[in-house]
Amino acid sequence: MGKRKRNMANAIKEAKKAVSFASLREVPSSPRKMRYVVDLIRGMEVGKALATLKFCKKAASQDVEKVLRSAIANWEQKNDRKAENGELYVSKIFVDEGATLKRMRPAPQGRGYRIRKRSNHITVFVDKIKKEEE
Repeated sequence: MGKRKRNMANAIKEAKKAVSFASLREVPSSPRKMRYVVDLIRGMEVGKALATLKFCKKAASQDVEKVLRSAIANWEQKNDRKAENGELYVSKIFVDEGATLKRMRPAPQGRGYRIRKRSNHITVFVDKIKKEEE
Protein backbone atom coordinates (compact mmCIF):
# COMPACT_ATOMS: atom_id res chain seq x y z
CA MET A 1 0.00 0.00 0.00
CA GLY A 2 1.34 3.40 -0.96
CA LYS A 3 1.82 6.28 1.44
CA ARG A 4 -1.00 8.39 -0.01
CA LYS A 5 -3.42 5.45 0.10
CA ARG A 6 -2.46 4.58 3.68
CA ASN A 7 -2.93 8.21 4.82
CA MET A 8 -6.35 8.32 3.18
CA ALA A 9 -7.34 5.00 4.80
CA ASN A 10 -6.27 6.30 8.22
CA ALA A 11 -8.22 9.53 7.68
CA ILE A 12 -11.37 7.55 6.81
CA LYS A 13 -10.86 5.32 9.85
CA GLU A 14 -10.54 8.35 12.16
CA ALA A 15 -13.67 9.93 10.67
CA LYS A 16 -15.64 6.73 11.30
CA LYS A 17 -14.63 6.75 14.97
CA ALA A 18 -16.48 10.04 15.49
CA VAL A 19 -19.70 8.76 13.91
CA SER A 20 -22.14 6.41 15.66
CA PHE A 21 -24.06 4.00 13.46
CA ALA A 22 -25.64 0.56 13.41
CA SER A 23 -26.57 -1.76 10.59
CA LEU A 24 -28.74 -4.83 10.20
CA ARG A 25 -27.97 -7.09 7.27
CA GLU A 26 -29.97 -9.69 5.33
CA VAL A 27 -33.41 -8.66 6.60
CA PRO A 28 -35.92 -10.94 4.82
CA SER A 29 -38.12 -8.17 3.42
CA SER A 30 -38.05 -6.29 0.16
CA PRO A 31 -36.15 -2.98 0.16
CA ARG A 32 -39.19 -1.17 -1.21
CA LYS A 33 -41.32 -2.11 1.82
CA MET A 34 -38.53 -1.13 4.19
CA ARG A 35 -38.02 2.28 2.56
CA TYR A 36 -41.63 3.26 3.34
CA VAL A 37 -40.84 2.97 7.06
CA VAL A 38 -37.35 4.48 6.81
CA ASP A 39 -38.69 7.59 5.05
CA LEU A 40 -40.98 8.24 8.04
CA ILE A 41 -38.12 8.82 10.51
CA ARG A 42 -35.35 10.34 8.39
CA GLY A 43 -34.03 13.50 10.13
CA MET A 44 -36.26 13.05 13.20
CA GLU A 45 -35.25 13.43 16.81
CA VAL A 46 -34.57 9.97 18.28
CA GLY A 47 -37.34 9.90 20.90
CA LYS A 48 -39.94 10.99 18.37
CA ALA A 49 -38.63 8.43 15.84
CA LEU A 50 -38.92 5.59 18.35
CA ALA A 51 -42.51 6.61 19.15
CA THR A 52 -43.34 6.76 15.44
CA LEU A 53 -41.91 3.28 14.86
CA LYS A 54 -43.71 1.83 17.88
CA PHE A 55 -47.13 2.85 16.56
CA CYS A 56 -46.44 2.17 12.87
CA LYS A 57 -48.50 -0.75 11.57
CA LYS A 58 -45.90 -1.96 9.07
CA ALA A 59 -44.00 -5.13 10.06
CA ALA A 60 -40.75 -3.56 8.87
CA SER A 61 -40.94 -0.97 11.66
CA GLN A 62 -39.85 -3.56 14.24
CA ASP A 63 -36.57 -4.17 12.41
CA VAL A 64 -35.91 -0.45 11.98
CA GLU A 65 -36.63 0.17 15.68
CA LYS A 66 -34.14 -2.56 16.61
CA VAL A 67 -31.39 -0.94 14.52
CA LEU A 68 -32.18 2.56 15.82
CA ARG A 69 -31.91 1.39 19.45
CA SER A 70 -28.58 -0.22 18.60
CA ALA A 71 -27.29 3.01 17.04
CA ILE A 72 -28.30 4.94 20.17
CA ALA A 73 -26.50 2.39 22.36
CA ASN A 74 -23.40 2.70 20.16
CA TRP A 75 -23.43 6.49 20.58
CA GLU A 76 -23.75 6.10 24.37
CA GLN A 77 -20.87 3.59 24.39
CA LYS A 78 -18.56 5.93 22.46
CA ASN A 79 -19.37 8.98 24.60
CA ASP A 80 -19.38 7.15 27.97
CA ARG A 81 -22.73 8.61 29.04
CA LYS A 82 -26.48 8.20 28.52
CA ALA A 83 -28.16 10.23 25.81
CA GLU A 84 -30.44 12.92 27.16
CA ASN A 85 -33.95 13.52 25.88
CA GLY A 86 -33.85 15.55 22.67
CA GLU A 87 -30.08 15.31 22.28
CA LEU A 88 -29.78 12.90 19.33
CA TYR A 89 -31.33 12.75 15.88
CA VAL A 90 -31.28 10.36 12.92
CA SER A 91 -28.70 12.04 10.69
CA LYS A 92 -28.64 9.42 7.93
CA ILE A 93 -30.66 6.28 7.32
CA PHE A 94 -30.76 4.18 4.20
CA VAL A 95 -31.78 0.78 2.90
CA ASP A 96 -29.68 -1.19 0.41
CA GLU A 97 -30.70 -4.25 -1.53
CA GLY A 98 -29.37 -7.54 -0.21
CA ALA A 99 -29.11 -10.98 -1.75
CA THR A 100 -32.09 -12.30 -3.68
CA LEU A 101 -33.06 -15.96 -3.39
CA LYS A 102 -34.43 -17.26 -6.67
CA ARG A 103 -37.06 -20.01 -6.49
CA MET A 104 -39.38 -21.71 -8.98
CA ARG A 105 -43.12 -22.20 -8.49
CA PRO A 106 -45.03 -24.76 -10.57
CA ALA A 107 -47.35 -23.22 -13.14
CA PRO A 108 -49.98 -24.67 -15.49
CA GLN A 109 -49.01 -26.71 -18.58
CA GLY A 110 -45.61 -27.73 -17.27
CA ARG A 111 -44.20 -24.23 -16.94
CA GLY A 112 -42.50 -22.67 -13.94
CA TYR A 113 -42.89 -19.16 -12.57
CA ARG A 114 -39.89 -17.48 -11.00
CA ILE A 115 -40.16 -16.23 -7.42
CA ARG A 116 -37.65 -13.69 -6.11
CA LYS A 117 -37.31 -13.59 -2.32
CA ARG A 118 -35.63 -10.27 -1.68
CA SER A 119 -33.65 -9.10 1.32
CA ASN A 120 -32.15 -5.78 2.41
CA HIS A 121 -29.58 -4.09 4.63
CA ILE A 122 -30.53 -1.19 6.95
CA THR A 123 -27.96 1.38 8.12
CA VAL A 124 -28.74 4.10 10.68
CA PHE A 125 -26.43 7.01 11.60
CA VAL A 126 -27.13 8.93 14.81
CA ASP A 127 -25.63 12.32 15.62
CA LYS A 128 -25.89 15.00 18.29
CA ILE A 129 -28.19 17.96 17.61
CA LYS A 130 -26.11 21.10 17.17
CA LYS A 131 -27.85 24.00 18.89
CA GLU A 132 -26.74 27.39 17.70
CA GLU A 133 -26.21 29.75 20.62
CA GLU A 134 -26.74 33.36 19.72
